Amino acid sequence: MKATLVIMAAGLGSRYGGSKQVDGIGPNGEILMEYSVYDALRAGFSKVVFIIKPEMEALVRGLCGDYLQKRTAGDGSPVEVAYAFQDFSSLPPFYALPPERTKPFGTVHALLCAAEAVCEPCCVINADDYYGIDAYRAMYEELGRLPVTGKAAMVGYLLKNTASLHGTVSRGICAVENGRLRSVRETKRIQLESDGTLRDLTADCSLDPESPVSMNYWGFMPSIFPVLENYFTRFLQGEGGRDVKSECLLPIMVDDLLRAGELEVSVLRSADKWFGMTYREDRETVAEELRKLHSAGAYPENLRK
Repeated sequence: MKATLVIMAAGLGSRYGGSKQVDGIGPNGEILMEYSVYDALRAGFSKVVFIIKPEMEALVRGLCGDYLQKRTAGDGSPVEVAYAFQDFSSLPPFYALPPERTKPFGTVHALLCAAEAVCEPCCVINADDYYGIDAYRAMYEELGRLPVTGKAAMVGYLLKNTASLHGTVSRGICAVENGRLRSVRETKRIQLESDGTLRDLTADCSLDPESPVSMNYWGFMPSIFPVLENYFTRFLQGEGGRDVKSECLLPIMVDDLLRAGELEVSVLRSADKWFGMTYREDRETVAEELRKLHSAGAYPENLRK
């Protein structure tokens, strides 16, 4: 089965203080999405699509895109690499962009920007997250089972393993029943305390650390793109199009589709630990985790060789 890894790397990284998507964090300067690509290729994926800002193209090509095109996938075929650009030029003609708008429109728009590059079952991820080897194996197998329309998949992680001691995080807290996603509640100000407790600062309540959360690890069939287009159009026509800081987010879209009975989502569990960089202070922890994985033999000495 031919399947595509879609990497969303166009975010601004405002809380991190820079372009964390291209921060060399591995022992040999590897960026986090190189681990995602490496894991996806050995799981069976054979195509990679980078969603980036136009000004990032030369950098991403130099860091990993060019050498990937010289690699072969698990089935022996050359790895296919494509680039999609998330900027305001891809907005529909009916929409007048507010002049003060600088913030990207979020992950629904990001994935929609890759529509022309993706015609296979796809796994959609963030560039600045480490999801673990097992997640890609599980998703590749699940994509092979999904019907053409009406179903999707996600890999869930435990809330307690996805928060940061260095500030609040936003997470899609999931309700799961019999392996099916029932709802996603976008929770924007989650604080991890030093004693391990977690609080929703907006609602001023405690959170279950064992709650499954969405970390933007989605599996979709190509039939999702007309759905994305319709959903994003409605977003722009409503309050979201007028609010210069609003974002159209995949977890919220999925929740809306679930409630409307238009989508069914299977929830996969990964045996591996998620980690990522929300704040610059998270960097050393992530670097140490990667060093341990290399030392344990999970990855070769240098991913680029």
